[in-house]
Amino acid sequence: MLKGKHILVGVSGGIAAYKAAALVRTLVKDGAEVRVIMTPVAKHFITSLTMATVSKHPVLTEFYNPENGDWNNHVSLGLWADAYVVAPATANTLAKMAHGIADNLLLTTYLSMRCPVIAAPAMDMDMWKHPATQSNLQTLQKHGVHIIEPPAGELASGLEGKGRMEEPEKIAAFIERLFVKKKSLAGKTVLVTAGPTYEAIDPVRFIGNHSSGKMGYALAGSLANRGAQVLLISGPTSLPVPRGVELVRVTAAAEMYAAVIERFAGTDAAILCAAVADYTPEKKSTHKIKRGKESLSITLKPTADIAAALGKQKQKNQLTVGFALETDNELANAQKKLQAKNLDLIVLNSLNDEGAGFGSDTNKITIIKKDGTVVTCPVLPKQEVAEIIIDTVVDVMSEKV
Repeated sequence: MLKGKHILVGVSGGIAAYKAAALVRTLVKDGAEVRVIMTPVAKHFITSLTMATVSKHPVLTEFYNPENGDWNNHVSLGLWADAYVVAPATANTLAKMAHGIADNLLLTTYLSMRCPVIAAPAMDMDMWKHPATQSNLQTLQKHGVHIIEPPAGELASGLEGKGRMEEPEKIAAFIERLFVKKKSLAGKTVLVTAGPTYEAIDPVRFIGNHSSGKMGYALAGSLANRGAQVLLISGPTSLPVPRGVELVRVTAAAEMYAAVIERFAGTDAAILCAAVADYTPEKKSTHKIKRGKESLSITLKPTADIAAALGKQKQKNQLTVGFALETDNELANAQKKLQAKNLDLIVLNSLNDEGAGFGSDTNKITIIKKDGTVVTCPVLPKQEVAEIIIDTVVDVMSEKV
């Protein structure tokens, strides 16, 4: 799948730079034409001669050659590349990418890219976990950069934890999948719901849940990366909107219901990932309810069921995907919901599984198809989980054609 593709590899200054040679060699072996850019600091960890040998091309490190004045044109590189992978991407390089700092050729070229950009971070575990790094990663994902999360293991510092650069063969496989998937949903329109809903008690208080919206936003980003036109209907979150995604913000369950029903007819699929309230106060006070000595009772009424409504009105060519968060009889309850609401797929989460559920950066899911097929996935970053879910959606869509 990489034959004839132009891959630009950026190498920044970290001990994991030695893995970049293996990555370049793998890409070349798979048929890609590879060029390498190294930061000046990267040359302390691996030589330009090594990278030039495995890539079969001279390595670029400076804006120009002081010996003859030849200019390394970052604009031309941006036009030449079909993909740009920065591996390793240090905390420093990620921070500069996130904030548009262009003080070396690697970074200047990044700002000139028109193709997909992939970053494979490598750093110590405390640097990875630092709020500044995590904020920069969110910014880059908002800008459309694909992040290959580092696995846990022994680090150069001697610590054990997350921060190792992913192995070269896995990075190469990610790049290959990117080319395969890039246009797999071109021409399709997909609606995604995400986040919680807030059901007002009075102007100050509400009934809500702990949903962060991370899973739904990851799904929206994955769909957009595959060429789909994505409509994201989101409850209250502070997450950045994925690039290429149209956002509709709502607050209450009734607003989400109205927004989905209004737009569903023009879509090919709806992925209902939001944690929509099942009940809402029957009466909402127009003023703040004052504290008193007596007990306060609030009568709740059921909210409109979005999944059930779509199940009744969907056409043969439309697909609906639901989510089920369960605490007991998980599989049986999810299968019951799948059938009752005429879903094509349902994604099951269990609060009993460590690393799954609200607020986490990871998830553990079981995908159940209408034909009874069950696929169980291990605990993975939500971005990877999103890819698995969308792979299944694409497969089921193809079956409907």
